[in-house]
Amino acid sequence: MSSYDGFPTTVIAGYGSEAVTEGWEAITARLAAIMPQDGVLAIEAYPGVDDDAVLSHLEALNPALLVSTRELFPEPAELTARLKPFLTDDRVFGRMCYFDLEDLMEPERLEAAREQVNAAEGPVVVYGWGATLVHPGDQLVFFDMTRWEITLRYRAGMTNYRAENADEDSLRKIKRGYYVEWRVADKHKMTFFDRMDLFVDTVDTDAPKMLAGDAVRDGLSQIARRPFRLKPYFDPGVWGGQWMKRVCGLDPEADNYAWSFDGVPEENALILAYGDKTIELPAMDLTLTQPLALLGEDVYARFGAEYPIRFDFLDTVGGQNLSLQVHPTTEYEHRQFGMAYTQDESYYILDADEGATVYLGLREGVDPDEMIAALREANAGGDPFDAERYVNRFPAKKHDHFLIPAGTIHCSGAGAMVLEISATPYNNTFKLWDWGRLGLDGKPRPVHVDHGSHVIRWDRTTPWVEENLVNAVTVVNEDEHVREEHTGLHELEFIETRRLWIEDEVTIDNGGSVNQLNLVEGERALVESLDGSFEPYEVHYAETFIVPASVKGYRLVNPTGERIGVIRAYVRKPQA
Repeated sequence: MSSYDGFPTTVIAGYGSEAVTEGWEAITARLAAIMPQDGVLAIEAYPGVDDDAVLSHLEALNPALLVSTRELFPEPAELTARLKPFLTDDRVFGRMCYFDLEDLMEPERLEAAREQVNAAEGPVVVYGWGATLVHPGDQLVFFDMTRWEITLRYRAGMTNYRAENADEDSLRKIKRGYYVEWRVADKHKMTFFDRMDLFVDTVDTDAPKMLAGDAVRDGLSQIARRPFRLKPYFDPGVWGGQWMKRVCGLDPEADNYAWSFDGVPEENALILAYGDKTIELPAMDLTLTQPLALLGEDVYARFGAEYPIRFDFLDTVGGQNLSLQVHPTTEYEHRQFGMAYTQDESYYILDADEGATVYLGLREGVDPDEMIAALREANAGGDPFDAERYVNRFPAKKHDHFLIPAGTIHCSGAGAMVLEISATPYNNTFKLWDWGRLGLDGKPRPVHVDHGSHVIRWDRTTPWVEENLVNAVTVVNEDEHVREEHTGLHELEFIETRRLWIEDEVTIDNGGSVNQLNLVEGERALVESLDGSFEPYEVHYAETFIVPASVKGYRLVNPTGERIGVIRAYVRKPQA
């Protein structure tokens, strides 16, 4: 039986179940109780919240005036046209939008709404994305939403905000969320998060949950000072495998699971328990509101309120090869997509079938023009691309570590269970060859040879790859308690990884940086405080967990009697 916890919960001290109000009837009653009789109840909503459902319940408040902010934005076609520079014509890639939310609204409509609210007599409700731009609110409520739930809703037919694109390709909807809506919404969220009176979890539209804003802020503060896990999610894919079904306790009847995010605060959710009731909120709320405690001074100074490390799973055990791909250089990423840094990464092999392989770097003597021409021909329906003529193919076994600095061609072959350790930007992967497959939607999966041709490092050929990128392991420290090894990442990458083979216990000084870890060998481990500031925290095989920078030192304890292995990632300090 799997011990992997797919619903990891952080208990927030000092609260009972009464802190959480459940269900629309109870929530609207609580809203009615706080609604000013001659003032404004401002209700902010993250784009992706089901506005129609919420508005139908708000009618029970019977306000003298109800303003919906949807009407303050341009008409759908006009808004899409306004966003065109950020959306581009590409199916997958856009450009980062750094607008303020007010920039997306119609100034005349916004001003008219403000005047209407100011002139109203009796209780007023302003609801929707940007409600506080109409009026700051005498009482302020926030309806939040996790990105993963939004993604699922896009796939099920939900439109983007103020759009008429229900039937549009879900990749294009996600692109609009990733590059525009979520960026603008997170920026706007921070203008009011510290003063919201009530918070509503709307992941389940039919069963929302409400609690006080102070309780949410206190919960995030507590999490930022102790080890924790994020709620993982799993998704099928054309190349997906069978390993996660068994180890992570997933649906055995599913065709496959290709990948999982278990350690991506930008995308994952946090589950907070108040007594025996739980709420779910975006883990990004933690990064935005507790950046110093979570990240540490150096990391915050370098990246701002962005979480720079990502762990995810790629499962091809019993599956197929991933697409042959390359990630952009930082310069190209910034120039083309407006992002500050790129997706340097590595493949840590958690498990592997006999004969598993990883494609990595170029063979000696590859002619760039010839290879790009062969890729174009294959993707146009010609002869399949002969990957092994151009790309190295290395055997992969359990606990191998392959380093993949940006610009290096790579992909996991069939039969491997990969823990991918990378920098957070994940949307800009240039697929070069996808083995002639269709996606689960029946459409050809997008490839980007043009982009890829500009960033491939043609000098990363077999000798350099073997010396620098394949199992570049050095022993850092060894005694009767622990063997500590540097396993990566490459010196070109900002993430350091250390593997710890622990006999009994080891004390870690996190160096003032957030640490992200995974138990890569062994049944379970304990994370213990050195000063008693948190209770021992148990993790299980293959679980990713985070130790905030505020936990300056901690102890990893092996309670099993058999040697365990932990991979630890953190941001290297800048060179002096």
